[in-house]
Amino acid sequence: MKKWALVTGATAGIGESFTRLLAAQGFNLVLVARDEARLHERAQGLKDKFGAESVVIVADLATESGCAKVEEFIKNNEIEVLINNAGFGINKAFTMSDLAKEEEVLKVLVRTPMRLMHVALPGMKERNSGTVINVSSVASFIAGGAYSASKAYLTVLSESLHTELSATKIKVSALCPGFTRTEFHQRGRMKMAGLPEFMWLNSDRLVAQAWKDTQAGKAVSVPGWQYKLLVGFITLAPRPLVRRVGMNLRVKQR
Repeated sequence: MKKWALVTGATAGIGESFTRLLAAQGFNLVLVARDEARLHERAQGLKDKFGAESVVIVADLATESGCAKVEEFIKNNEIEVLINNAGFGINKAFTMSDLAKEEEVLKVLVRTPMRLMHVALPGMKERNSGTVINVSSVASFIAGGAYSASKAYLTVLSESLHTELSATKIKVSALCPGFTRTEFHQRGRMKMAGLPEFMWLNSDRLVAQAWKDTQAGKAVSVPGWQYKLLVGFITLAPRPLVRRVGMNLRVKQR
């Protein structure tokens, strides 16, 4: 019997890449996103190519009802893999942004993955089996506004759970990609034309690396040699320098 994997933000970018990887691994999929038409298109594509069955959950994870809908599904079904991928960014300085949008960032990037893990992990512990990958970001290591702060929460919580569950067969990892060719920057209206070509990552390749790293027991996966070097530099560099570089990068995207 095929096991089930749940992916939030499943219709595009890194989430879509995860759905293909998991279907190829033999999982059936629970696809979560806001766009019902794209969800059904994704489900049909996975069925045609991999023979995977899919359950579609239309949910806005910035809302209480949307988050609760996914939680309820997890409570009533055995989820072997949880991919917390849904997210977005705001292309404005914190002091100039809309408060409602800032709260949506927290709800989607912090509240929702925390709650979905809190619901999913007890069942995984009972079965002594499961995988959780939280799609964080290299931004979690810098100081680049509320987005960085939210991703830092996700990285640190993933590391904590990785340690807490180290005596079990449950895998928990934070995926921390750099700039990746997805719809993310276009949706956020971010200026990316000046970024060198070698700094862009391929979504399918980074997802494959993240899955390999997670199954190998790594708490944090940073795909790409360029971002491994960057994170190494950030770790060793004086924090005031890291703050300045992070903020300059955010300003250039506006």
